[in-house]
Amino acid sequence: MTDRTQEATQFIRLKDRKEDERPRERLLMNGPRSLSDSELLAILISSGTKGRSALDVARDLLQRAHNDLAALGRLGVRDLMTTKGLGEARAVTIAAALELGRRRREAGAGRQRDLVATSLDAFENLAGTLEDLTVEEFWLLLLDRGNRLLARVRISEGGFHGTVADPKRIFKEALDHKASSLILAHNHPSGQLRPSEEDIRLTRKLVEAGRFLDIVVQDHLIVAAGGYFSFADQGMLGST
Repeated sequence: MTDRTQEATQFIRLKDRKEDERPRERLLMNGPRSLSDSELLAILISSGTKGRSALDVARDLLQRAHNDLAALGRLGVRDLMTTKGLGEARAVTIAAALELGRRRREAGAGRQRDLVATSLDAFENLAGTLEDLTVEEFWLLLLDRGNRLLARVRISEGGFHGTVADPKRIFKEALDHKASSLILAHNHPSGQLRPSEEDIRLTRKLVEAGRFLDIVVQDHLIVAAGGYFSFADQGMLGST
């Protein structure tokens, strides 16, 4: 066997696998929902490296994110490139695909005049925006008298451990949109869902201010990857 032949056999490409194992062909035959997360990533990665297929690289990348797509979505291009077999071009492709998925989810929530009647409704409206952030952001859902969504408003962006939520800005937005009620929301990039003492104090202040202005603070959500905490569900509104 020549050196060139030996080198060629070291590259394991998706096209060399059995047809029923090829992600591209399986997607064409059965649709994208038939593929696993690693197979979808392998299509983006396209080809492997010496001795490793694109699927191998995809599995390594997912393992690095603990098989959690939300965690994968929080990785930057440089973080992705620390996976063996991922250069800048492939890392950029993966980052772009993950961002498109996030924007699709966010656009769907923002486009609809949703009825926001429960904490789960509010979470589903905001999850695409807040779950994958690496810094804290504070958002509002502004509602009419029928609990229909009037607007989604970002109030502030902060650091890893906190952000500023100015009551004057919050209620100005509510008054400008002629909202009858609002839902407060911010994320915890650390993954901790329990409210801090500062979260509790802020909620108390905003509930009282809303009563004075006849604008009901219906809930305050804390969002983290895969879940949320609701002040209303825990009976922490009005009695905070």
